[in-house]
Amino acid sequence: MRNKFHVFLLLCVIGVFIWSVIKPHGYWLWFAEALPAIIIVIIVLATYNKFRLTTLSYVILALLCIIMLIGAHYTYSKVPLFTWIQDMFDLKRNHYDRFGHFMKGFFVIVIREIVVRKTALSIGIWLNGISTSIILALAALYEVIEWIGYTLTNGKADTDGFLGAQGDIWDAQWDMTLAFIGSIVALLLLSRLHNRLLKRIKGRYVPKRD
Repeated sequence: MRNKFHVFLLLCVIGVFIWSVIKPHGYWLWFAEALPAIIIVIIVLATYNKFRLTTLSYVILALLCIIMLIGAHYTYSKVPLFTWIQDMFDLKRNHYDRFGHFMKGFFVIVIREIVVRKTALSIGIWLNGISTSIILALAALYEVIEWIGYTLTNGKADTDGFLGAQGDIWDAQWDMTLAFIGSIVALLLLSRLHNRLLKRIKGRYVPKRD
């Protein structure tokens, strides 16, 4: 049953991928925004039999891929639902990119699982602290990549919507902060469930406390 649900998640991502690539805002921009999702799917498929994650981790990965593919289709600054929210509440910007970076903080659960299963760390403050630090490092790396894209295209990346800054000079700082907040929320909401799922992985994980 679990494997069938994993296949269902994969089919959902593939379905959104097919929709996303049909007449996007721009194909170069689509590729740039969708590339992380494509990489995630390739890694998951390549490691599925050798290092199978918990279903919770796969749900988070599927949601992140879908969020990125939607952003790739419309661009993060022009997703219709969030444009409607912007108009409804008279907001200064489309907040889909903010939402996306917040949700990327939930990747901390996947990192947490890899760390606890592949290192000597056990469940506790150190595990959560290191996992959150890795999220912050990845968030900063993503902003550096965006800056490189902006530099190499002489600002065209921002015009096309790759950065999604929408005129906010503090956009990079907001993105990193929201990823951090998302990781904290994910740990508070999902750590206990994640621990129970980890206990079911026989021979690979023995629950301990620091």
